[in-house]
Amino acid sequence: MNFLGAAVAMSIFAILTPGFAGTPAVPSDDEIRKILAECVGENDKAIGIVVGVIDPQGRRIISYGHRDVGDARPLNGDTVFEIASVTKVFTALLLADMVEKNEVALSDPASKYLTAATIKLPERNGHLITLVDLATHTSGLPFMPADAPPFSDPTAAKYSTGDLKRYLASYQLTRDIGSDWDYSNIGYWVLSEALAARTGKDIKDVIRQRVVVPLKMTDTDFKLSPKMKENLAPGHDSALQPAPAASTIPIYSIMPAIGLLYSTTNDLLTFLSECMGYEPSPLAPAMNIALSNRRPVQPGNQQALGWNVYGKDADQVIFRDGSSFGYASVMAYDPKTRVGVVVLTNQVGDVGDLARHLLRPDFPLAKRANTKHTEITLDSKVLDSYAGRYEAKGEGIFTIARENDFLTIESPADWGLPKLRIRPENQRDFFASELPFRVTFQTGSDGKVHDLTIYPPRGQKGVPANKLAAEK
Repeated sequence: MNFLGAAVAMSIFAILTPGFAGTPAVPSDDEIRKILAECVGENDKAIGIVVGVIDPQGRRIISYGHRDVGDARPLNGDTVFEIASVTKVFTALLLADMVEKNEVALSDPASKYLTAATIKLPERNGHLITLVDLATHTSGLPFMPADAPPFSDPTAAKYSTGDLKRYLASYQLTRDIGSDWDYSNIGYWVLSEALAARTGKDIKDVIRQRVVVPLKMTDTDFKLSPKMKENLAPGHDSALQPAPAASTIPIYSIMPAIGLLYSTTNDLLTFLSECMGYEPSPLAPAMNIALSNRRPVQPGNQQALGWNVYGKDADQVIFRDGSSFGYASVMAYDPKTRVGVVVLTNQVGDVGDLARHLLRPDFPLAKRANTKHTEITLDSKVLDSYAGRYEAKGEGIFTIARENDFLTIESPADWGLPKLRIRPENQRDFFASELPFRVTFQTGSDGKVHDLTIYPPRGQKGVPANKLAAEK
C-alpha cells in the first residue's frame, strides 16, 4: 500500500527527473545478482529478493538470499510476497474494464454508486468527486484517516468501516477536486466501495473474477491458498523481526483493494507480458483505458489509472511500487523497448530505485542503509532531552514525545503517517521498526538538543527540523 503520506509519496516523483537518457540493455544476470547481494548484505539468511525480467528474448528470474531464518530454501519465481500498493493497478484495471463494458463512466460521481453503502463524500465549490479523481489521486481526500489508531499499538481498538465512514462524512476538502495530485489510500478505498456497490459483490471477489482469473495469475489472491502459504516468504521489519501481515492491521484490513494482494514474480511477469503485447489479453482494451487516462503530477510525470508514468513521449517508463510492514515490491516496464521488470523482497523498504536502474542503467541506485537495526537502551534523562516540538521549513511540526520508556514521533498530518515508536541504535540515531524511517538528533555547543533530521521512507534526502525555542 505504500504506508506513506502524500508528501512522502510525492518525493518519488520528485527524484525522477523528466526523461531518461537512452535505453541501454538491461544488466546481465551476474550483474543483477551482484546488486541483489549488496541489497541484502549480511542478512542473506533472514531475507531475500527476487528480480524478474521479461524482454523480446523471454523471461529470466534472478534471486538472492533466503525466505527466513532457519529456512534455507532459495527464493524463486513462485515465491509468494505481499505486493502492497501494486494491488492498486489491479483495482484500477477493474475500473477500466467496467468503463470498457459501459457499466460505469470515469466522469461519474462516486456518490452515484455509494448511496446504498451509506458513504457520504465531501464536496467543494459545487463539484463532486468522480471515479477518475479517485483513480488518479486527485480527489483531494487525505492519505489515511487522522483518527485511526497507531498500527504499532497491539492494544489499540479496532478501526471499523463505520469509523471510516464517519470520518469521511465530517471531512472538509482543503483543495479543489481534480486540481492537485495527492496520494490517497482513502481515495482508492472509496473507489473500491463504489465498484463493489455497482456490481453488488464483495470487492475481493470482483477483482478475483474479473481481473486475476482472466489474466491466469494462479498464485495471486487476497487469501493464501495452501500452495501459496507453503511458498510464502515471511515478511520482516527493519530490525529483521517478523512483521505482521497487512491484513491483520485493523485500518488496512477493511481496505483490501488498496494493497492486500499476495503474488509472485512469475504471475506479475505474466501480467507484464500481456501489458506489453507478448501474449493476447482479454483485458487489453481495459489496459489501454487505464494508461490513456492521465493527470499531471509534475512536469514530465503523470498519474494514470493505477500506474505512474515517468518521462515523455517515446521515453517513458510505466511504474507502480509498494511497501507494507514486511515487504517491498515494484512492477515496471518500458513500452518502447518492451522490457519489463518485477522486484519483490520480504523486508520493509524500497526497491523502486532497483527497478528503474534495471530499465535505465544510467539511473543511480540508492545508497543502501544498514538493512538491520539493533535497538539499545538509553538513560531516561537522554530520552527526556529529545522530547519536544521541531519545525521543518515547508513541512510543519514534528512532535517527539516520551511515553513510558521510549520515544514516539508524530509527523505533520499531510505526511499521512501514524504515530511511530522510534528506537535508539546509538546516542543520536533512532529508527522505526515498522517502516524505513529514521531520526537523528543534533546537539549544540551548549550540549542541548537543538535540531533533528528525519529520513522518511523511500530513502530520499533528510528533512532538517529545528526545536522550537521555548522547548530548548
